[in-house]
Amino acid sequence: MKPNTNKKIIIVDDHQLFSQSLELLINSFKDFEVINRFENGKVFLSFLNDHPDTEVDLILLDVNMPVLDGVSTMKWLKENKPDLKVIALSVNDDEEVIIKMITNGAKGYLLKDTSPEIFKDAITSVIEKGFYFTELVSGMLVKKANDDSKKINLKEKEIVFIKHACTEKTYKEIASEMCLSPKTIDGYRECLFDKLEIKTRIGLVLYAVKNKIVLV
Repeated sequence: MKPNTNKKIIIVDDHQLFSQSLELLINSFKDFEVINRFENGKVFLSFLNDHPDTEVDLILLDVNMPVLDGVSTMKWLKENKPDLKVIALSVNDDEEVIIKMITNGAKGYLLKDTSPEIFKDAITSVIEKGFYFTELVSGMLVKKANDDSKKINLKEKEIVFIKHACTEKTYKEIASEMCLSPKTIDGYRECLFDKLEIKTRIGLVLYAVKNKIVLV
């Protein structure tokens, strides 16, 4: 008998119908299988504590759950299981939530109305390459996200600003922290958006993570 070489996936989502449908979809893909499903972060983390040697290639983690939500679950995983690869799932593309999930270690962020084709590309990419972010979520140009040939020189204060932008601080709070005016901070932001060819703060965070300006 041949050994099971399927990529093992765990789903953590409180919507049973969605969770079951997602399991059926994944199991229809060649070389993938769902090995467990959990209804919230608390029962999932309890399982990990009770079964520390569980082999899993990818976690699909719902952002909005009762008892223990995706952000809180992600924070625990960052501290205790940093090697686990996670794709966040959500019904909305709230910038603040996306940044929280990414900076706490999520390797991808997918909306729940994503097509099966993109979904399969995403789970394959995260398992094999370590990350996957759609242009809708990242705000980054696909060409730029995949082009490592251009070396961008950043000023020291720009790097400081990027690090602050990867936190939960508002731009006004960042201005206060850096002892600069909000107008100057707006200038930093727009200059970096133009220099890095990105469109949103999420794109800035992804650039920082990818280039190890911040560690997740």
